[in-house]
Amino acid sequence: MSPLAALLAACGRKGGWPEGMAEIKWDRDTCVRCNMVISDRRFAAQTRGGPKDTVFKFDDVGCLIFWLREQADKYPWLADAATRHWVADYDSKSREEMRWLDPKRAYFVSRTSPMGYNFAAVAAPLAGALDFTDTRQHVLAKGK
Repeated sequence: MSPLAALLAACGRKGGWPEGMAEIKWDRDTCVRCNMVISDRRFAAQTRGGPKDTVFKFDDVGCLIFWLREQADKYPWLADAATRHWVADYDSKSREEMRWLDPKRAYFVSRTSPMGYNFAAVAAPLAGALDFTDTRQHVLAKGK
């Protein structure tokens, strides 16, 4: 699906959530890894998949990265192509106009984030931006 088609498809859904993504209840839902309330929309992330189409929400892309590594044995379906992952586009205008990106296709730039992993996802490559693989390596090297 082209980016324009995906954007148009999302327009008709309540709250603009992408197909398959569960709504994040800002300031109420908590990160599955650190238990912090998900408040800063610019860094939120979500994973959904498995036989029960289970949803996991995160307050920081770093929490997503660590959780994926920590839970790989418990949830082998995390490696399946059908498992979906989303990261908030840091450049989204507001909570009402959120854009969501596939982390494997996003670029990550240095920004102060809720848990101090200090990466934010953006749609277009910027000077100094990293891909998901390099971002993952930097986050895991922090060892939190």
